[in-house]
Amino acid sequence: MNQKNLRLGKLIKETFAYLSIVSFSLFPLTSFAETLRLTETTLTEVNQALDKGAITSEQLVKLYLKRIETYEDQGPKINAIISLNPNAIAEAIALDSERRKIGSRGPLHGIPIIVKDNYNTKNIPTTAGSILLNNSLPPDDAFTIKKLRDAGAIILAKANMSEFAESYGWLGYSSLGGLTLNPYKLTRNPSGSSGGSGAAIAASFAVLATGTDTSGSIRGPASVAGIVGIKPTQGLVSRDGIVPLTLSFDSAGPMTKTVRDGAIALGIMAGVDGNDPRTLDSQGKSYQDYTQFLDKKALQGAKIGAVIDFNGGNEEVDALTQQAVNKLKELGAEVVIVDLPKKLENLWPLMEEVTEAEFEPQLENYLQTLTGSVPKSLKRLITLALSKAIAQSTNPLNPGRIRGAQASLDHRGLADSRYLYITQYEFPSVRNILTSIMESQNIDGMIFPTMRCPASPIYTINNDPTYKCDIDDPYTPGYLANVSGFPGISVPMGFTKEGLPVGLTFFGLSYSEPTLLGFAYAYEQATQFRSSPASTPSLSGETIDY
Repeated sequence: MNQKNLRLGKLIKETFAYLSIVSFSLFPLTSFAETLRLTETTLTEVNQALDKGAITSEQLVKLYLKRIETYEDQGPKINAIISLNPNAIAEAIALDSERRKIGSRGPLHGIPIIVKDNYNTKNIPTTAGSILLNNSLPPDDAFTIKKLRDAGAIILAKANMSEFAESYGWLGYSSLGGLTLNPYKLTRNPSGSSGGSGAAIAASFAVLATGTDTSGSIRGPASVAGIVGIKPTQGLVSRDGIVPLTLSFDSAGPMTKTVRDGAIALGIMAGVDGNDPRTLDSQGKSYQDYTQFLDKKALQGAKIGAVIDFNGGNEEVDALTQQAVNKLKELGAEVVIVDLPKKLENLWPLMEEVTEAEFEPQLENYLQTLTGSVPKSLKRLITLALSKAIAQSTNPLNPGRIRGAQASLDHRGLADSRYLYITQYEFPSVRNILTSIMESQNIDGMIFPTMRCPASPIYTINNDPTYKCDIDDPYTPGYLANVSGFPGISVPMGFTKEGLPVGLTFFGLSYSEPTLLGFAYAYEQATQFRSSPASTPSLSGETIDY
């Protein structure tokens, strides 16, 4: 985190002093008609303030940097950020000038965002959270990053993540970034592997972050952060330029406070990319504007399948899920019970086999694209991880992550008969079963808890009597979307008595994002569960009247 600390002081002290009077400098007190509150603001609200001249992108960047300074390395020490963009203020100034002279490019013009540290960014290191790739600068931006920059977004920072996108029990930890904490309870984890992105949005370090989802890694962190996480249909958003974990499952998507903001971001991120063949299937099936499908009445007359197979992990999660079912009925939906076949209740053993087969060859293909002295093989990475300099350092690699890498190194790889059987027979079977269930019963979408238990204690805490989870793996609901490639959207569905957020997933068939976004929006608007964590309150100058 030293690199971040050094940059942050310089970025903040230049011109931040005047921000405390921003709300009084542009308009007389008697003309106040609107208020921008940074801690729970949305893209729509920020754009309105920018369009009316109540705030500039430069000021917005500085306000967010002040929050990061206050809550990352001081106070609760959330530790969601792994590096900062040293050019963020300069980029904001340029985009402010462009707004004045030409106008806005769209809803992300001059908006600071946070990017998970496995997305290539040509001017900021991309490390996948690993000290083994420290200061690795890729030759260009990931396809999705280019789309976001072209839309006018400012990459404010890179988010910490579980190393190489897999947690192995140390949720939110990386050897380069350390341990990210859950802003709602600092002794609980932010889930993984997009835990840094989720915690950053929960703490209002930005209005939008990117995540990746291989086995629930957008939706799980969104659930425990009380935000919205969209795992799109695989192929809707390009993975080119993203450090791979398992391309059979990897997906990229947005993490935001609201469904509307997620819909805006998804429309910008989606698109066909020749460098990711999986996206070719999305030709003609994506939209530049997903907000057109947001309807408070979307659930009226809808038929929703409530999956019962993921009950039994935690009594509070089960109760909140039942309350969600009742709310859907109240909003006009017909809710039917869905009991999945036994083989769909836990797909992890199949996924683990595929991950072991794919990680080495796919990661090494990525490493070959990097310049400089970056290791080019998984074997070399493991050797460095086990070296005394790293293994005995303050932040060593997670031992489980090393074992997982070694298992991939030892695996027979993409020619293995078991791997081929799973990918060519088992996974199509999962898709066919889910499709058959939904089509035979005319179900428009399914619901289930995003995770079967609330956020668990950070790995350094061995015993927390307030944590109740009666199963070994609370992430099993998420695996359906990864194995099938179907979309899933997690939205807040309430809090436990410990004040921990819990998420509800809306799940559907390929390219059903318009329908699912409508359902998620209607539910969100009727419940309004989102609220800020007490550990990261509003700071002076963050409430702007105009």
